[in-house]
Amino acid sequence: MEISVLTDNNTGRGFVAEHGLSYYITHENTKILFDAGQSDVFVKNASLMNVDLSAINFIVLSHGHFDHGNGLNYLNGGNLICHPDCFIKRYRYIDKTYIGLNLTGKEIKNKFNLIKSAGPKWLTQSIVFLGEVPRKTSFESKKTSFILENGEKDFVTDDSALVIILKNGLFIITGCGHAGIVNTIEHAIVVTGIPQIAGVMGGFHLKEINRQTRETINYLKFHNAKHILPAHCTSLPVVNEFISIFNGQQVKTGERFCFE
Repeated sequence: MEISVLTDNNTGRGFVAEHGLSYYITHENTKILFDAGQSDVFVKNASLMNVDLSAINFIVLSHGHFDHGNGLNYLNGGNLICHPDCFIKRYRYIDKTYIGLNLTGKEIKNKFNLIKSAGPKWLTQSIVFLGEVPRKTSFESKKTSFILENGEKDFVTDDSALVIILKNGLFIITGCGHAGIVNTIEHAIVVTGIPQIAGVMGGFHLKEINRQTRETINYLKFHNAKHILPAHCTSLPVVNEFISIFNGQQVKTGERFCFE
């Protein structure tokens, strides 16, 4: 499996970065665009990396936030998989800034072959979109800084992830991990029936070294996870903590990662 980082908050030399996430994933002849950032940055970086976006088999949207899905404006056609709630109106609580997608569900449906799935959706025999992730741990997804259009708290129930089955276990790719990394991995194990964790990459939504971060680290250590690559919405102190513990590296736009 190969992951090309088309968009991340941190940039590699010669590439453009933005607050957002977009990965181009290839595995067993299947090509997936996982999220599209918030602008055309992923398209520009794809060109620099010689990534052919016209060859994509699936587009996967991890959840309905602008920094993961507004880049869909710059694509036309293809199979788009996402949770049904990705198109709801959502805002930051502190200043009521709109943070949802700028395309409506109807507009998305006119642009793509839209496949909405609240449950797991197998794309191939070794790749599955998790659908909605159950919130079971006592330390994840207990607070939120987002609200819905009606003023209710928004816990981003549409948050999902992509799971790829490798030789040494599951590789989980997250957009922001709003559901919690442990909740997401536990759901991946239930869906696939495979308990081994090869790695996790993407947004972990961990902002400080607190109980949630420590519990997540302990969980990954217990499962002997080898490749741990927090990115995007994970604070630098937390990223550095994971790097020191799991001997990893910082994810930057323009980089490629290969896993077996």
